[in-house]
Amino acid sequence: MKNIIEKHKNGVRGIIKSITGSHNEDLEQEVYIRAWKNIKCYEEKGKLAQWMHTIAANISRDYLRSKSFKTQQLQEYDETKVLNIKDRKQTPEDDFTRKQRQKTIVKAINELPAKYKEVVILTDIEDMTYEQIAQKLKCPIGTVKSRLFNARKKLSESLIDLL
Repeated sequence: MKNIIEKHKNGVRGIIKSITGSHNEDLEQEVYIRAWKNIKCYEEKGKLAQWMHTIAANISRDYLRSKSFKTQQLQEYDETKVLNIKDRKQTPEDDFTRKQRQKTIVKAINELPAKYKEVVILTDIEDMTYEQIAQKLKCPIGTVKSRLFNARKKLSESLIDLL
């Protein structure tokens, strides 16, 4: 049996990995045990390698259907989920950083030419539509879009350190 294992080890591992997505020594051992128990049932019509590969494929599929696999997957998912939970507590350092960013953004907006500043405030702060802004400023919608584009371009250049 040792010769059979050595000869077919790579093929069995490859099949297990291709079906389950990972190397699983327990499944590999199960393949060899089942082959050893059923060697009397093997008919020499086909190749021994093919028979071993069929056993490996069946054991791998059974494993994927098993309760233990599903439980393991659920535990891994839960661990990943827990590890990705962010701490929602705001530290004084976070508050300071946020306030500094806000001051920098307000300063950059205030340094814009008046026509650009006005459009940025109306769209991004007051959440007005292009149509509403055009009516308020008594100008075409295209002008509003153009001013907003240019304002955002200037802001992105002046706030490059924050981005």
